[in-house]
Amino acid sequence: MRPAARLQAAIEILDAVIAATREEGAPADTIVSRYFKQRRYAGSKDRRAVRELVFRAIRRSAERPGSGRAAVLGLAEDEPELLELFGEPRGPEPLTEGDAGTTEGTVPPWLVAELSPLVEPEEWPTLLQRAPLDLRVNVAKVSRDALLKEFPGGAATPISPWGIRLPSDSRIDDHPAFEAGLIEVQDEGSQLIALACEPNAGDRIVDFCAGGGGKALALAAAAPSATILATDSNRARLSKLAPRAERAGASIETRLLSPPNELEDLADLHGQADLVLVDAPCSGSGTWRRNPEGRWRLTPDRLERLIAAQQRLLDLAAELVRPGGRLLYAVCSLLSREGAAQIERFLSGHSSWISEETAIGAGRSDGGGRLLTPAHDRTDGFFVARLRRPC
Repeated sequence: MRPAARLQAAIEILDAVIAATREEGAPADTIVSRYFKQRRYAGSKDRRAVRELVFRAIRRSAERPGSGRAAVLGLAEDEPELLELFGEPRGPEPLTEGDAGTTEGTVPPWLVAELSPLVEPEEWPTLLQRAPLDLRVNVAKVSRDALLKEFPGGAATPISPWGIRLPSDSRIDDHPAFEAGLIEVQDEGSQLIALACEPNAGDRIVDFCAGGGGKALALAAAAPSATILATDSNRARLSKLAPRAERAGASIETRLLSPPNELEDLADLHGQADLVLVDAPCSGSGTWRRNPEGRWRLTPDRLERLIAAQQRLLDLAAELVRPGGRLLYAVCSLLSREGAAQIERFLSGHSSWISEETAIGAGRSDGGGRLLTPAHDRTDGFFVARLRRPC
């Protein structure tokens, strides 16, 4: 592909990404992969170059562009040589007087007031920097030290005792350690959420919003004798856990929930769980460095719906915790209303519950919990809080 054709491909992909963010469609990575599956003629250098163009344009625009062309024109303000490709054969249509590019930005203006006060403007550039690839070692099978030598260029994660950090462009899906269930891809921040749970041998644990089960697998590795139930209302997400658990040698039960009847679906667990983990649906503002188009998906209405869902899930999960048991709340968000404000609201309505410190040695105190950020902790952004039900 000539440079002009690569630029036109980037515009076409960006148009598809913009449409997906309006319609809750596929993530940008998936859209890029689908595009090139239909265009086998593109070589590896072409695919890499187009992908880089796409993600540079996405990272540059805090707000959703009107079109892929506008996103690329915005990128051309920083890379003027791109303008020379407009009008070339197989390239974008020639420039016209009305063409305008997107405005450069990191945080959508309407979200600035929503950020935790800890996330000051000097931290914003790190929210979009490329993230490394973090692995979680299955410590039920092997030690991290034993595996480190299998990953040249890898290093122990600085906070999690389970993690190995690799360069961002590393591939491990065909690595023997992955196939043997000795590792899983999991950001260090996500590993720290499982560490904050401090699972004990024999605990009865409910992962209330398990998704694909990454944290349930981490809990199973940390406490192999614990009884773990992973639940979710999304069948497709939850179905991914069984093969992952089999590969890891973990025993994890799954249960599909049917909102709004979650408590009926879990009637046998009311007041029985030693630990309930609520890794709640959220804005994903802590993971923009991996999913920068997440900024384009979020709207004020969607944020309000997410906050209401988080409140509801916290209240439901509390019903499952035994007297003296623990409730761990986490969101991959940097927004106060999804983090500290949720815990403040919960404690105001459950006055006998207490907030506890989390033993993760990371983050900064943020209301009743701790906030991890890419700049401060070199992890994805997470808010985590641990609560205890009185005996």
